[in-house]
Amino acid sequence: MGRNTRKRRSSMASKAIAASAALALGGGGLIWANFYASAHESNNSNSWSQNQTKAAAAQVATISCPDVGQKLTNVPQAARNGVATELANLDKQITEAYARLASTRQAQAGDAGFVQNAIVGPLKEKRAATIDRIRIDVQRVGGQFNTSLSQLAACTTQNAQTNAGNAGGQQNNGGQQQNGGQQAGGQQQGGQQNNGGQQQNGGQQAGGQQQGNGGQGGNGPVAADFVDITKVQANAQLGVGANGLPANGNSGSRGSFTTKCGTNANKNHNTDNVIVAPGVANGAHHLHDYVGNQSNDAFASDQELEAAQTSCQNQGDKSSYFWPVLRLQNGTQDFDQNADGGGKEGNVGKILQASQAQIKFVGNKKGNVVAMPNALRIITGDAKAFVNGNANANVNWSCTGFENKVQLHDKYPICPQGSQVVRTTDFQSCWDGQNADSANHRTHVSFVQADGTCANGFKAIPQLQVRLVYNVPAPKLQNGTVVNPYAVDSFPENLHKPVTDHNDFINFFSQNTMNQMVNCINTGKKCQ
Repeated sequence: MGRNTRKRRSSMASKAIAASAALALGGGGLIWANFYASAHESNNSNSWSQNQTKAAAAQVATISCPDVGQKLTNVPQAARNGVATELANLDKQITEAYARLASTRQAQAGDAGFVQNAIVGPLKEKRAATIDRIRIDVQRVGGQFNTSLSQLAACTTQNAQTNAGNAGGQQNNGGQQQNGGQQAGGQQQGGQQNNGGQQQNGGQQAGGQQQGNGGQGGNGPVAADFVDITKVQANAQLGVGANGLPANGNSGSRGSFTTKCGTNANKNHNTDNVIVAPGVANGAHHLHDYVGNQSNDAFASDQELEAAQTSCQNQGDKSSYFWPVLRLQNGTQDFDQNADGGGKEGNVGKILQASQAQIKFVGNKKGNVVAMPNALRIITGDAKAFVNGNANANVNWSCTGFENKVQLHDKYPICPQGSQVVRTTDFQSCWDGQNADSANHRTHVSFVQADGTCANGFKAIPQLQVRLVYNVPAPKLQNGTVVNPYAVDSFPENLHKPVTDHNDFINFFSQNTMNQMVNCINTGKKCQ
């Protein structure tokens, strides 16, 4: 028989872990941490086992629910407003369930079935009723509803060990397989994404959540979400764009059009999302930076957006460009500390204004581009990628001086002194030629194929490229924790993972300015 080499943890070590857990979860975590410590201090093996079960139950870190919105591809126009409202209700239900998950650690530690019975089960019932209302909305106007969508009501949980191990690391291939894999998949050099391996997750107790140190109060990020970029193997190729696609080369439409719209110095923020949740306040559950169009909120009509003021120097560009804010988690409280979408939903810390916001449109390497239609909406990336998976993820993190060497997709970079954090997003550049939007806000556009052409009869349009640069004090990794981290705002159940970064665009170029853009790109000029 083999020897049993398991050693009983000392009382002092148990209390240290308990203290770590308490920091990770706030007041509720303190109570749970005491359960965790007592599990290791008991001399009764049966009591030890029971308490281990209780502690394991308490380590549920987040809730994962199927994304109904991405499955809705044939919603009649007359039903879209009602459906959007119900989809926003689904997001609200998940947010509320996650909040309950985070605030009931004592009950979870005392009852291994608590999460399922008191949180996940009732959530399924609410989601089922909401999905049925979506069915009614669709069928009321003569549309067809796929009854299999009712099966998406059930949610699952992800535990601490799973989350600590993933650390947002669902991006094993760079995650750039948007729209059914129409993008040149696997070109993110994702096989080299072993950069998180330097973090051992030591001390990431209590759901894998970050301990104090000015972090998100138990809602992420964690040490394993960060990597010293100087220690990452080069994975970017010269002549390849940040999204892994071949850059605009020596053929096709080689020009570019740059628009200067500022860095949101006037602090135009809200937690709405007029694309995904029109008419719903706080539909994003996180804060956005807005540049360009100055009237973008959940209730803005296309007519109001078209007539709005713009921060762009070229007054022919009233387009809306928006992305989640970046925050420094150093204990600073910003204006929304007690607001929906802000501190109430785990988005805390000092909001950082970009030092640069470069907005450029480029061409297609195989041929000319056509004008984008008025009010064209494009979402790139996925704010829920940590729980949704990689299908729509499109994330690129780097540092100035490293962009041609390293592009990270599931890690936040720690940049060396004198280098700045960079977020780069290359948008979909193929359009179906008919629709300015689609039911799931994705299928009317796609990425080019590996050879640069558009599939399925789609037309090449100017590709939007957004590059954001930030002066961020470098976080420090100490004993498996991260001190003064930074993170993008996210839906709370996505734990502020770097893979959830995303970007949004609504086209409101005047027809004259759009024609100028297309001409510049197709004739090889560099215009601004």
